[in-house]
Order: sequence, then structure tokens, then C-alpha cells
Amino acid sequence: MSTYVIGDLHGCHAEFVALLDKLAFNPAHDRLWLVGDLVNRGPGSLECLREARRLGSAVSCVLGNHDFHLLVVARGNGKLRKKDTLEAILDAPDREPLLDWLQQQSLSVRKDATLMAHAGILPQWSLAKAEALGKEVQTALRSEHSGAFLAELFGDQPDRWQDGLKGTDRLRCIVNVFTRMRFISPQGRLDFAAKQGLESAPEGYAPWFQYPREDNAHLLFGHWAALEGRTPGARIQVDALDTGCAWGKPDGIEPGKR
Repeated sequence: MSTYVIGDLHGCHAEFVALLDKLAFNPAHDRLWLVGDLVNRGPGSLECLREARRLGSAVSCVLGNHDFHLLVVARGNGKLRKKDTLEAILDAPDREPLLDWLQQQSLSVRKDATLMAHAGILPQWSLAKAEALGKEVQTALRSEHSGAFLAELFGDQPDRWQDGLKGTDRLRCIVNVFTRMRFISPQGRLDFAAKQGLESAPEGYAPWFQYPREDNAHLLFGHWAALEGRTPGARIQVDALDTGCAWGKPDGIEPGKR
């Protein structure tokens, strides 16, 4: 059995299928980790969701910020943005089962010391703590009050994790770390404005992977296409998987076996 990890699909269904064919992926024997942002930007968001759901238990998927955006639009009274390519999902006859499937996905996937999260995890978080915090969000997503949670999800505050956070502030901060993080301060404060390469770091901030950890974790993340798969200055074992397929760049696959 082989496990393959694929970066942000962003609705690039043709490329997704081509990669699976190239790998001779067999869902009866192989496993596939998807690093989130299955949808938006590319032309085949609906097809990407259908394909991932069709593969069943062979797929482990984490939620990205664009996946949350879809859920907020569909079930949290959010609004589409100008560049969104989500209409086909919202109009699809199988919309509800697809959204149900997406809403059941987690914020991290872990095997031993290897953990995958869409944007990464704070260096102050152990793997066990990251998993536990992610499960708090999963519980909210799967509850009967999930619509209210999604309606209040988006926002930039609080921008620094503290164990004493409660309620919506706590859940919002967890989601922002897992799905939006790029640059952080030494104290773990998140910056949401800088979205380009390392040269765009605000004063006093650095990429989250340039801070040391107290364990030997191997972290897999997407989200940051401007890195083009590179993590210079990393002080931890890390792989960047979003290489910008939706923008005509390399396909975004991490073809090595995990």
C-alpha cells in the first residue's frame, strides 16, 4: 500500500485525474492525503468534490480556507466573492451530500510524527494539542448549531492563540491557524495581510516554519502558493505542497510515498 499527498486542487479536476492516472492510484490498496482547498479558482470545483467523495475511505482530506468559504456561503449565509468559481456546486443536484461530506472533514491528518494541515500549526502546539484543538472545530461543524458557527466564523480577531480563549473567538482562532497562517511573530501572533513570498514578511514576523519546535514532527502543508514548494530557512522538517496548479504552475503533487 502506498500513501500519496497532493497539494491544493483549487478546482483543477483534469489535473487531479491526470495525477491519479500517473500514479496508477488504486483506492482498494492505496491511500490519498489531500491538503485542502479542493475548490475555488479552477473550473472543476464540483468535479473535484465528487471525485474526492467517490474515492471513499481511500481519501483523508483536511479543510482549507476556500473549503470553509464554500461552507459559509452555502450554510452560513455568506456571500460569493467576485473571483469565486463555486456556482456549479451551489446549483448541483447533489449539492447537499457533497456539502455534508465536506463538512465532515477534519483540520488535520496524522500518522505517527507526520501531520498534515492546510496552512500549518503553531510551533507552540504539540501534535497532540493540534489534533485536540482541531477536534473542537469538528465538533462545532458536526453539531446542530453548525450554521450559527459558520455564520460567525470569519474574522481576523483574535490574532494570537491563548489557551483561555472561549466560544466563537476560540474556534475562529483555531480555524485561522489551521487554514490562513503564513507569517507569525515570535509570540505566535498571526499576520493576515502579507500573502506573497518570504520577501513580503512584515517587520517582526517570519514564516511559521522558521521557528523551532520541541519535537521531531514532520509537517505537510499547502495554502502558500507563492513559496512554489520551497521552505528556505525552515527550522523543522516540513514540506510545502501548494505549487500553484490553479495559476498554471506545477501540478502541486508531493509524489513521494509517506
